[in-house]
Amino acid sequence: MEALAERRKRLAGMLLALPAALWLLLFFLLPLAIVLIVSFLTRAPNGTGELPFTLANYERVLDVFSPVLWRSLQMAFLSTVICLLIGYPLAFFISTRKRNWVRQFCIFLVILPFWTNFLVRTYAWRVLLGDDGIANNFLLNLGLISEPIQLLNTQFAVIVGLVYGFLPFMVLPIFASVERFDFRFVDAAHDLGANDLRAFFEVIFPLTLPGVFAGCALVFIPCVGAFVTPDLLGGTSGLMIGNLIQRQFGGSGNMPLGSALSIVMMVIVMVTLLAYVRLGTRRS
Repeated sequence: MEALAERRKRLAGMLLALPAALWLLLFFLLPLAIVLIVSFLTRAPNGTGELPFTLANYERVLDVFSPVLWRSLQMAFLSTVICLLIGYPLAFFISTRKRNWVRQFCIFLVILPFWTNFLVRTYAWRVLLGDDGIANNFLLNLGLISEPIQLLNTQFAVIVGLVYGFLPFMVLPIFASVERFDFRFVDAAHDLGANDLRAFFEVIFPLTLPGVFAGCALVFIPCVGAFVTPDLLGGTSGLMIGNLIQRQFGGSGNMPLGSALSIVMMVIVMVTLLAYVRLGTRRS
């Protein structure tokens, strides 16, 4: 009887998981398999793929487009570091507020930008960073510059847009991690002779690393594949792998090459996720 009940329990669990498994198969694994197959095809005259299979697309990605790959990784890494430097103090400040309504109001301000479409917010930065924008006019009025400087269509503009767009994804996990932190450990560190700085780097920061790792993963991964922000704020100077993929699938592009770029980006994302899981496992 116990064996029969166990079988029924397993069968019920499998039936409950079946819709999710079918959804994952149809809308993730199957499209991914199609992209993988197309990445090995030869480009047809109309931009689609045709036989024979070839490795030329991956050779071109790693040869011709390697500077774009490195630029994407560098800009994503730099954006993640800036988000961490800004997001950790902000999250720590919010978490240590004694009044609950103050914390809730600060969190509300952090997530408030999500109430506006991401595309609209990115266009707003074009107005701010343009030659006649607020930033240049402010510098001109202060007399710091004699003529407008080019802020738009630069890598600087792309990093500003990425940091602005993904900063909440760094703040929220760190906030949750600091919120669970037991500050009696800080009191114990002070009793043992540690000052505030040493207590932070040897007690607070190590114990809140899970939130840091989660925030870094949530920022780095979308930054690598971003294409709206580089396209609107960076122009040719801010070209990233996401822009290359988008262009290969438009008009008479090169679908096999775009698929190869997509697979390479997927590998980068998977490596990042594995590193996050590995670090998170070690911390736990």
